[in-house]
Amino acid sequence: METQTEQQSKIRITSKKLASGNHQVKFFIEDEKHPQYGYLLVTGTRSVGEVIEEIKNRIAEKRKCDYDLKRFSFNRNFRDDHNFYLYSA
Repeated sequence: METQTEQQSKIRITSKKLASGNHQVKFFIEDEKHPQYGYLLVTGTRSVGEVIEEIKNRIAEKRKCDYDLKRFSFNRNFRDDHNFYLYSA
């Protein structure tokens, strides 16, 4: 279920092809209250829709893990993701 804030947020992306053949995707989450930006390393060929969906899924998973950590419930599924970075703008 999406909250009203998530529904109003828009994701913009730019992509840069790396020498390895992978793509570095920089994304911007345009939200009036909590603007964010980040990077995602994408391997292989994917459509823009697939990349945006992956960004949304990773943000949702990160929020879930952050919530679990705040409740002092350590999630066994938590892992560092060195292919995805999210920052507050």
